[in-house]
Amino acid sequence: MDTPGQQIIRQWFLSKNWEQFAFQQEMEEVYLAGNSGLLNAPTGSGKTFAMFLPFLAGYINKHPTDYKTRQNNGLRMLWITPLRALTNDIRKAMQTACDELDLPWRIMTRTGDTSAAEKAALKRKLPEVLLTTPESLHLMLAQKDYPKLFQNLEVVVVDEWHELLGTKRGVQVELGLSRLKHLGKNQEIRIKNQDGPLETSDSTNVLVPDSGFLPLKIWGISATIGNLEQAAEVLLGNDIAPDRIKMVRAKLEKKIVIESVIPDNVETYSWAGHIGIKLLPQVMEIVARSKTTLIFTNTRSQSEIWYHAILDKYPEYAGIMAMHHGSLDNDIRNWVEQALHNEALKVVVCTSSLDLGVDFRPVDTVVQIGSPKGVARFMQRAGRSGHHPGAISKAYFVPTHSLELLEGAALKQALKNGVYESRDPILLALDVLIQYMVTLAVSDGFRANSLFKELKTTFGYADLKRAEYNELLDFITRGGKTLAQYDEFLKVEIENGLYKVNSRRVAMRHRLSIGTITSDVSIRVKWLSGGSLGTIEESFVSRLKPGDNFWFAGRSLEFVRIKEMTAFVKKSNKNKGMIPSWMGGRMPLSSQLSAVLRFKLDEVAQGIEQDVEVKALKPLFDIQRQESHLPRSNEFLIEHFESRNGHHLLFYPFEGRLVHEGMASLLAYRISKIKNASFSIAMNDYGFELLTDDNLPWQEALKKDLFTIDNLLDDIQHSLNANEMARRRFRDIAHIGGLIFTGYPGQPVKGKHLQASSSLLFDVFSEYEPNNLLVRQAYNEALAFQLEEFRLRAALQRIQKQKIIIKYTERPTPFAFPILVDSLGREKFTTESLEERVAKMTQQYQWDADPQPRKPIRKRGL
Repeated sequence: MDTPGQQIIRQWFLSKNWEQFAFQQEMEEVYLAGNSGLLNAPTGSGKTFAMFLPFLAGYINKHPTDYKTRQNNGLRMLWITPLRALTNDIRKAMQTACDELDLPWRIMTRTGDTSAAEKAALKRKLPEVLLTTPESLHLMLAQKDYPKLFQNLEVVVVDEWHELLGTKRGVQVELGLSRLKHLGKNQEIRIKNQDGPLETSDSTNVLVPDSGFLPLKIWGISATIGNLEQAAEVLLGNDIAPDRIKMVRAKLEKKIVIESVIPDNVETYSWAGHIGIKLLPQVMEIVARSKTTLIFTNTRSQSEIWYHAILDKYPEYAGIMAMHHGSLDNDIRNWVEQALHNEALKVVVCTSSLDLGVDFRPVDTVVQIGSPKGVARFMQRAGRSGHHPGAISKAYFVPTHSLELLEGAALKQALKNGVYESRDPILLALDVLIQYMVTLAVSDGFRANSLFKELKTTFGYADLKRAEYNELLDFITRGGKTLAQYDEFLKVEIENGLYKVNSRRVAMRHRLSIGTITSDVSIRVKWLSGGSLGTIEESFVSRLKPGDNFWFAGRSLEFVRIKEMTAFVKKSNKNKGMIPSWMGGRMPLSSQLSAVLRFKLDEVAQGIEQDVEVKALKPLFDIQRQESHLPRSNEFLIEHFESRNGHHLLFYPFEGRLVHEGMASLLAYRISKIKNASFSIAMNDYGFELLTDDNLPWQEALKKDLFTIDNLLDDIQHSLNANEMARRRFRDIAHIGGLIFTGYPGQPVKGKHLQASSSLLFDVFSEYEPNNLLVRQAYNEALAFQLEEFRLRAALQRIQKQKIIIKYTERPTPFAFPILVDSLGREKFTTESLEERVAKMTQQYQWDADPQPRKPIRKRGL
């Protein structure tokens, strides 16, 4: 029998002419039974209400007679999202539901965009529901008497958990949840430490929640990923009873129609180094047929270029077109989102900033420019169209070069097969832990044994050793073994067993540094007349001189001057100018998508092409077969040809750029052990090239098991500048761990100074404290994230089982050509654009598309 709360929610659904889905009803039952867990639901399926309405029903059940009049109930629900942009839509939907149910509740947000006045108002009077981000949650934990903020908290919901999992922001969430669960316990915790004396919990002043739901309920909302069960484990930790953990799946078939835009002639279409602009007329035909279109690009630079190209070629779209990416000013982004809601825009060029859960019902079409390199990412973006239950999502795939059509076919196959990427959790992120420990010390302080017990309940720190933890305690209080002589690193003091920050300066600087998102130093772009456009990276601004023209936020701008880390600009009438570039633009091919890509290539080799994309590539594949070989799934292709530049050796694992970077250096090192040599390396997502002056004994290396995994880590250390890779990773670790201060608002420290400071610390630790935990973490992260060592090992094992096919060719094949385009970046100086250089290379090497056997024609060298 339905409870009073359930009956009221049913009536509300009827009043809206909505029907509860089966998964929404299941979510209601398991939530009201007091469980925690994970809700797996596709975008646009009603997952927000599936989680929010059972919470309202529970409150009504507790106060059936006066729920319409009870006010100032304290914070009841905390809703954590990965993007600030998500909070606006969710807040409006929740507030509307409360208003229509006559609940006198306030739904508010606290993010980096929240003004100081609003934050002060929140401290004086908390809303019943607060939407926030991982960083803002930790800022709340850094407040004095923070337990009072959460004394009535009943449930924490982590939205879009799949986006946070596998990142250090996800680790922040784990730590924040461990503290909130701890606050939900009303008994004194007594732990015997290693020295013997007893200590009490550092939170004995916590009030007991009046909700009656103890312990605190934790729920995550996630799209489909390959490791959902593990995702739930990471979110919930190991201190919730297994019988209180539930997985609710929305078994809704979200129909996604995917169509690839096929170039008229794949032989003459771009090979590499392009961004798809040549297909602009076809894209604009799609836009014209649609009501509202989102054009997704993979980088912010690409979105600026596409926006500029559309405005240049189709000026009639001025006023009904906008751009949205993470570096634009928040007011601009909010305007774009609101204009989409109001159906005032025909097209928006965007990046991943619009990937997640924002409800834009007017959007009926999505265009993806270039491969998104991942199945889940493409599905997320495709789901932006038809973003409501029962609607069909329509997405177009626009290749930026010919062979990328094969990725389009692989994406469609992967979605059909339900193949999704897993998000591997991060373990023992000690830099995040150091930051968290200081956060607690800045607020009310912590006791060592009590906190260690809390940390052991999390997935990320379940294997944390007490000796490591003690080393971190020593580091934040005494600077560790190396930095004890420098007061700047002595942040935390110990008073009667309580670890506490007493310095106001340390506390202020720490609160300004909370977070795990690290990037190049950002420079704000402002009009001379006032008003902000957004931020660009310091490295780009440093190349500008007064009077230089550049494009940003869809506008032609003239750089005037830089003052106090702000670039002042004025409007320019010039049509040409530089476009800013941002770090981290290239995404590697995911392991799941690369596996399906190899499957599609196997179909081509067998001559059983079925996809329209693969059929369109037949002229190229015929040339590849004629000039070299089309490898089957049980074959591994190696090509060799000579040019005036030397001997070109090409390998095709089809495993993604990062794996190829590591494998190329590894194989070069193993070949050079037979004969000393210098190599030039280039790679893309399909393969890599080793270029040498001499014809080296690589065949001999093959006979000596070139692809073995024996001594792999040792060979990687020798083949790569592992020290330099770890040094680069250490900069971010030092930033997160509080070893370097990035500056005050409006006065950030310059990037080169940060790099110099972190490099100096890295060198000092490496020389005087080689077993330093943060240095060790830097090396581990370089292996795991930069080289994807696990995937590299798996790829080598796969290749060992394959038949090696060696082909000696007279010139680059269609597979080789895009890698050689990438190799153009190796040249030291040129005044030609990349497009001009690619065109020259295309003229140097020509193929006859006639599939009949013929003798290859050799043109002059590269």
